[in-house]
Amino acid sequence: MIRLLGYFFGIGSIFFLIVAGGFAWYVEKMAQDLPDYQVLAKYEPPVTTRVHASDGSLMAEYARQRRLFLPIQAIPDLVKNAFLSAEDKNFYQHPGVDIEGVARAVVVLAKGGRMQGASTITQQVAKNFLLTNERTLDRKVKEAILSLRIEQAYSKDKIFELYLNEIYLGLGSYGIAAASLAYFDKPVSELTIEEAAYLAALPKAPENYNPFRDPDKALERRNWVIDQMATNQVITDAEAAEAQQKPLGVNPRSSDTYLAAAEYFTEDVRREIIQRYGVDALYEGGLSVRTTLDPRLQAEARAALQQGLIKYDEARGYRGAVTRIDIGSDWGPALGKIEPLADVPEWRLAVVLATEADRISIGLQPARQVSGALGPKRDVGTIALADMKWALRLNTTERDGTVKSASDVLSRGDVVYVEKVAEGEGYRLRQPPDIQGALVAMEPQTGRVLAMVGGFSFAESEFNRASQAYRQPGSSFKPFVYAAALDNGYTPASVILDAPISLPDGNGGFWEPSNYGGGSAGPSTLRLGIEKSRNLMTVRLAKDMGMQLVAEYAERFGVYDKLLPYLPMALGAGETTVLRMVSAYSTLANGGRSLEPSLIDRIQDRYGRTIYKHDQRQCPSCDAPRYDGQAEPELIDERDQILDPMTAYQITSMMEGVVQRGTATKVRELGVPIAGKTGTTNEEKDVWFVGFTPDIVTGVFLGYDNPKPMGRGATGGGMAAPVFIDFMREALKDRKPIEFQPPEGMELIAVNRKTGMRASGSGPDVIMEAFKPGTGPSDAYEVIGMDEVASGFGSGEVSQEAEQAIVQGAGGLF
Repeated sequence: MIRLLGYFFGIGSIFFLIVAGGFAWYVEKMAQDLPDYQVLAKYEPPVTTRVHASDGSLMAEYARQRRLFLPIQAIPDLVKNAFLSAEDKNFYQHPGVDIEGVARAVVVLAKGGRMQGASTITQQVAKNFLLTNERTLDRKVKEAILSLRIEQAYSKDKIFELYLNEIYLGLGSYGIAAASLAYFDKPVSELTIEEAAYLAALPKAPENYNPFRDPDKALERRNWVIDQMATNQVITDAEAAEAQQKPLGVNPRSSDTYLAAAEYFTEDVRREIIQRYGVDALYEGGLSVRTTLDPRLQAEARAALQQGLIKYDEARGYRGAVTRIDIGSDWGPALGKIEPLADVPEWRLAVVLATEADRISIGLQPARQVSGALGPKRDVGTIALADMKWALRLNTTERDGTVKSASDVLSRGDVVYVEKVAEGEGYRLRQPPDIQGALVAMEPQTGRVLAMVGGFSFAESEFNRASQAYRQPGSSFKPFVYAAALDNGYTPASVILDAPISLPDGNGGFWEPSNYGGGSAGPSTLRLGIEKSRNLMTVRLAKDMGMQLVAEYAERFGVYDKLLPYLPMALGAGETTVLRMVSAYSTLANGGRSLEPSLIDRIQDRYGRTIYKHDQRQCPSCDAPRYDGQAEPELIDERDQILDPMTAYQITSMMEGVVQRGTATKVRELGVPIAGKTGTTNEEKDVWFVGFTPDIVTGVFLGYDNPKPMGRGATGGGMAAPVFIDFMREALKDRKPIEFQPPEGMELIAVNRKTGMRASGSGPDVIMEAFKPGTGPSDAYEVIGMDEVASGFGSGEVSQEAEQAIVQGAGGLF
């Protein structure tokens, strides 16, 4: 018997050795092809890039995998305990593989239960970072081997940190920081017990516990996690019972732009980041971008521009419904399929339900629930005839003319935009304007763009008319012609002839520019010429000093990259953007010192290191460890001085005259020192106003995307200046008025603004004019251009050189 037992023991031992050897060989084979677990030490997960306004407000987030990396020290114990209770309660005790958990899973399976993963957090890290998701024995063995090695190389906290930041938790979010924002719109530090438990319920199968598709399963799984937390004594039974009675409370956060009214600005920032660092850096680099945008000014800019566009558009009548739908027993679903203008939240889509002569009954587009589904509530309202009077003028393809009743304008089934009336229960009829425009506000000392609006609605058109649309600036370009003159021997009191001029157009005809409204004023000072925006004077001035000089100054200011040296260009016949024009005016406001316009103040990488800073001024003494009575630090500004500061003051003073006595007298109502210039192109296709105080420059443009006449009387002073006024009234509300200060050494002399001669006493035509040292009013009355009239220049008899200076087809601009 003993011999038989020994025989079986020997056979068993041999069998055991064979099995053990086979298993060892198998494990060794699996271990040969394992990925390098040491890469975890250099792990840099794709992290969300976040864009902020100047006050820290979140503007946008960009990510392929929405993730915000949090170090383990920043994760609350409540959150950590929730995940440990749900996924691996023995995490801090086992060596990477939980033998107890494996045994428990085997027992459950042997009793006919469902297969349990029995994977530890370390094993999940190994799988998520280094292996695939295939459900095979080979992968599980590799996972276990890697887990043991990872545990030997890294601390438990490091492994847990990797897990909590890498794991996918649904709603496009990776890691708990992003999931906390995605599900509850709050940071992890503010999560409650039930919220932390729900996030901890998701790693197993996020889509199975979707709070909208499967709310019951999600609630059951969350409550199970709460039970586990109580069992593990990380919360009390009373806390668990209270948490289980609460709803899921999911409140998804939008993944689009967060700061209202800033879509055009945000999109330009996005393009700039891609241009600087590439697409991967934007969507995976975890950059922190601090922009120059002032949220309050941005909101005011949007409101001012939209109001100006709407005012012009409604004056031209009603163009018809957005679309038409069939109205059945429930009009909500059909109306809900139509995409509204998401960035014009004041407007709502509505369908016409019934029409009467004096009112329209409407049904409002149902609101969306947090799940994205259409809500069950059906709100109705009315549009009174008084709130749609502008639409009584029809301008549709079917009908053109004036009607008297509301039922002549709208029909049952028409889908339109409406806006709540400020006082009362009714709604006002609205329509997206055909005309477009742009507004840019900038800080002249630094070039920081404080506000930018590129059109009526980004949702309607993403084309940014502030930075992408090249339009003729018209007379708003004239200050740079006059600045070139003042910088090269002319004074504000120099007299130019304002009289008809005729120049060959190179095509057998003649180019004959004219002043707005026709007529001419004869000899006038440069000041009067810019105040009244005299085209004939500007052409003669440009011809007298040479268009090559004008082109040089235009390029120096950045208005154009390359300006053709043709005389019509002196009247703004070239094309440029609103952003470029505002930057050029900012140089004037900044005393002639060059600047680089910027939408971004600073960019930091994922580790908080600054990799870009707009302000390049140096301050060696700013980092002094303490104050020992030394002088205050001074910023060293090495930017180029592209215009004499005295010239900059002279042209600024002349543009103050534009506001006080010239083509922009409407702007006087602001009651603060403002300099500016209007611009209107031929046939009223583009209208501009660019103006500034010592600390803010604002430019406004209005026009159709496909340039066409806006109607007689559409001018920069009549259309663009009111938008400027509406914006600046709010922008200047909390700012103390500042006078433009002349540079040291500049002399102020009383002159007659019409003749440019020295004056004494007072009167409406006597002003204090600024002169550079060594200059002053002329002692003799001299008129530039008078010799051309005497020699026949005005009748078209010009030299060959003058003929070549005329570009074919260019017209005069007002």
